[in-house]
Amino acid sequence: MLLDLLAATAQSPFAFEILERTASTPRVQQVVQLSLAPAFLLSGIGAIMNVIMSRMIWIAQRIEKIEDASEGQPTDRLTRELGWLTRRRRLAQAAIMFSTASAVIISAVIGLLFVSAYITAQIGTLIAFLWVLTMALLVSGLAFFLLETRLAALGHRDRERDRA
Repeated sequence: MLLDLLAATAQSPFAFEILERTASTPRVQQVVQLSLAPAFLLSGIGAIMNVIMSRMIWIAQRIEKIEDASEGQPTDRLTRELGWLTRRRRLAQAAIMFSTASAVIISAVIGLLFVSAYITAQIGTLIAFLWVLTMALLVSGLAFFLLETRLAALGHRDRERDRA
């Protein structure tokens, strides 16, 4: 099967050129090394998103508990808590959205790094732009996550004041 593929490739100049470019072990090693930093970044983004999603799940469950407990007659304290939780949910959703977008873009960067090693077109500027875009999206996601955790900390003080 592989021999048939190689024989067919030898007859096609374009396919032969692609095979020749991809056959270089040092070139493949170089591309893999270049893609390690974005791959580690992707792993880090995944870990961050896991934390944000855990918080988001807690917020959603808490909102459901309050809505079930109030059964149409929410107290002032529950109304304030629902407002606080809703603001937290919006911030967490924004953090997830921006983090997911950064994960998608960095995945494209990894793919383009491999493609760039085997094509003649120069796409380094595109890759650099996408890397900067990834960082901007990630920083935005982390900023929303910071705001959500700050709101969570401030909300805790408000609930302690209500109990006193």
